[in-house]
Amino acid sequence: MNDSVGIVKTEYAHFDTELRLESGRLLGPLTLAYETYGSLNAERDNAILATHAWTGDAHAAGYHSEDERKPGWWDNMIGPGKVLDTDRYFVICSNTIGSCKGSTGPTSINPKTKRPYRLTFPALMVRDMVRAQKLLIDHLKIKSLVAVVGGSMGAMQAIEWGIHYPERVRSIVPIAGTGRTSPMAIALNALARQAIFNDPLWKKGNYPLEHPPADGLALARAVGHISFLSDASMWLKFGRRFSIRDGMFDFFGKFEIERYLDYNGGNFVERFDTNSFLYLAKALDLYDVAWNFDSLSEALERLCCPSLWFAFSSDWLYQPSQTEELVAELQRLNKPVEYHLIESDYGHDSFLVEPEKFIPMLRDFLTRIDA
Repeated sequence: MNDSVGIVKTEYAHFDTELRLESGRLLGPLTLAYETYGSLNAERDNAILATHAWTGDAHAAGYHSEDERKPGWWDNMIGPGKVLDTDRYFVICSNTIGSCKGSTGPTSINPKTKRPYRLTFPALMVRDMVRAQKLLIDHLKIKSLVAVVGGSMGAMQAIEWGIHYPERVRSIVPIAGTGRTSPMAIALNALARQAIFNDPLWKKGNYPLEHPPADGLALARAVGHISFLSDASMWLKFGRRFSIRDGMFDFFGKFEIERYLDYNGGNFVERFDTNSFLYLAKALDLYDVAWNFDSLSEALERLCCPSLWFAFSSDWLYQPSQTEELVAELQRLNKPVEYHLIESDYGHDSFLVEPEKFIPMLRDFLTRIDA
């Protein structure tokens, strides 16, 4: 743990307020789970917000106990001497609303009924998640953020922060993101939804938490996970190898890639709630940076701070062209924008698998923001 932030604890901020959502509905009171790494300086202006992807959580770095084998999901980015240097920055990661990892979501108790929300929970947009995060930043009495940095759904949150709270953000770093979810991505999420809806244990969202629709959720996760990979990465990791436990001419025998998807889906069922998965998938589908603006240009005109964008060559979920559309518009608007296309064979997951390929550019960018 020499270069780790060590043992960390998840904190919970409670807000006795109602948040008006993009749908017009009110959600409250609210709880946000969050973790912090490093120390806030006297001026309270050295904070960086790290935003997580679809099924992520607040545990971005360090360990929850001495026995924990796997550190937080971005531990290779956050810590002493790392690019999000905790000797220099106060790094915050909060779990989004709609999740099942400590923040208010479908598994939470509805104060009006004293029962879990389940499908009475309101539909969310990424913009709503950011509004809730701002409550946390205000609660921590942080005047301005050095940067908001995130990948995938985290990139969407970073963009929303820059557009809707320009006075509170000194820079944003969207990684492997998009300005609007494509029809292909929506189609894949539709298949994932149907996998869950067709599981008789789903019961229209009214399943006991201890008996979730495991088969449906595992299949839904497999559909999503395929989109996180790439053809090249699957050839590298699995090829056309047949599972050694099966006979090649066994009708139910499986290739190694099939076994991997089964394993990944099975593990996912044990750690994530089905309804939360569905709500966050819907938020991804609804994402459009130009929502409630007259045009993309009007939305991006509000982005005043420097921005650093990364896309990955083999990402077919949020393709580089989707990032480049935003970068080109920012350049047309004469905004301070920097873009890097990273060559990687690991598809959408490249931002988690090969951060060393973009860390030098991110480190240089943050140094310039500090200056």
